[in-house]
Amino acid sequence: MTMRQIDRLKVVQALADGHLKTGIAASRLGLTPRQTLRLLRRYQQHGAAGLLNRRQGQPANNRTPPGLAARVLGLIRDNYADFGPTLAAENLRERHGIDLAKETVRRLMIDAGFWVPRKQRPPKVHQPRNRRACLGELVQIDGSDHAWLEDRAPACTLLLYVDDATGRLMQLLFVPTESTPAYFTATRAYVERHGKPMAFYSDKAGIFRVNARDSAEGRGYTQFGRALFELNIDILCANSSPAKGRIERMNGTLQDRLVKELRLRGINSLAAANAFAPHFIADYNARFAKVPRNNYNAHRPLRPDENLDLIFAWRKPRCVSKSLTIQYDKMLYLLADTPEHRKLAGRYIDVYHYPDGRIEPRANGAALPYTTYDRLSEVDQGAISWTTSA
Repeated sequence: MTMRQIDRLKVVQALADGHLKTGIAASRLGLTPRQTLRLLRRYQQHGAAGLLNRRQGQPANNRTPPGLAARVLGLIRDNYADFGPTLAAENLRERHGIDLAKETVRRLMIDAGFWVPRKQRPPKVHQPRNRRACLGELVQIDGSDHAWLEDRAPACTLLLYVDDATGRLMQLLFVPTESTPAYFTATRAYVERHGKPMAFYSDKAGIFRVNARDSAEGRGYTQFGRALFELNIDILCANSSPAKGRIERMNGTLQDRLVKELRLRGINSLAAANAFAPHFIADYNARFAKVPRNNYNAHRPLRPDENLDLIFAWRKPRCVSKSLTIQYDKMLYLLADTPEHRKLAGRYIDVYHYPDGRIEPRANGAALPYTTYDRLSEVDQGAISWTTSA
């Protein structure tokens, strides 16, 4: 008998001897009083053996037939040995017509050694990574949502740029929320101040990489990734938070230090916080920045042909209609009727949307003159006829 069965026997025996009342015995057994009395009668008739499960040692009614289990294990061994239980169950159902619950497949795979439960796997080891050797070789970027101005203003986001080799704060920008235009603004300020780093290191947010299988971005770039590609800056995406632990720890440090500095100076707006950011960066780097292993600065200057206004503009492809019009953001744009523009009919061109709100269609490296067409300004001819006849 198991320890649980022995405990049950003691309770029922005490009930039979009159040492316990039915309600108390039922509470200890986790049964109703009626079930407890039924158990007592079985004990009085058959003794301790009456308390055992009558189906003990018999096969379960919902067991997997041995022949089916052997067939399933054979299919898994030949075709799906490296599959997870859920994926294996899906393929067994779709390809072989064997409809088994994924937990049944999981149990069969565990018993056969094809699958190791996650709790039994050795823990992953995240060993520390050596810093890069040069300033500007790798810059970690992240956005931290926090009540940076406490109760003096709504919560906002701080965009951080931290050099991997030195731990220096390279750029801080307070923005209402983490978005592509915000990273455009911060990255442009970074490039204008420091030059182009070799690579940025980020998480897998949709701003930095295309996560959807069927993306509208034809070449697999996000708007931010496209801008970095044109600047010849690599973008690396970490597979886990520990992989970019330096900037994660920096977030925690700034959420303590920077919040208090902003409070002591009575700063209560994003504009004032951004004005103070360069002073904080200089003080922090003077205190905590490390000396790189190599004094070479890996930042590269901008080339004359790299126009930041064009690079950090939101772009969308639009098809030119036969009437030389394109539609963007619920507005119709009419291109000038010229022989060059007529050649664009049926072709896709890029519409540039600048941070200041300007819209500019461009093709072959040149801006295209246009006028806008506002449907709301059209005059209802029917209404004019009705008014005249009245």
